[in-house]
Amino acid sequence: RAVYMDERRDSMQTTVSRELWLENAMAQYETPLLRLCCALLGDAALAEDAVQDTFIRAWRALPHFRGDSSEKTWLTHIAVNVCRDLQRKGWFRHEDRRVSLDTLPEPAAPCTAQQDALARAVLCLPLPCRQAVLLRYYQQLTLPEAARALGISLSTMNRRLRRAETLLKKELEEG
Repeated sequence: RAVYMDERRDSMQTTVSRELWLENAMAQYETPLLRLCCALLGDAALAEDAVQDTFIRAWRALPHFRGDSSEKTWLTHIAVNVCRDLQRKGWFRHEDRRVSLDTLPEPAAPCTAQQDALARAVLCLPLPCRQAVLLRYYQQLTLPEAARALGISLSTMNRRLRRAETLLKKELEEG
């Protein structure tokens, strides 16, 4: 009976610490993940669902989190996978998913005309390039963290960023 009570107390403490972790993670990462999901999915409501699903999956997997990467990288990886899962759904492919800046959550600071033009150009990139740019520059992940979050090699990440840079340069010079 004493062993059972000890296990039950440990389980309750673990649940409380997981709930505390979830509250802190949501406070810290909810907005950046929401912006990322919205840019990937093109729908604010769908992005909110994706972020909620991201935190649910993270909470369930928290006991298995080894700390090989930062929490931000881990949560970003989960969010990207949630968005990929949604994009694989049949109904998703039949809807217009072009992203406009109006659908994204408001940034912390006002944007200049150059930042606005750059953001619009980034949202027009092919999905693999857009993912690379969003993770590397907007989520401010390091190259290895961004590659890990996307589940790709570092060299593939570099190629995608170079391709995105070429496409963005061409787009911004024309516009």
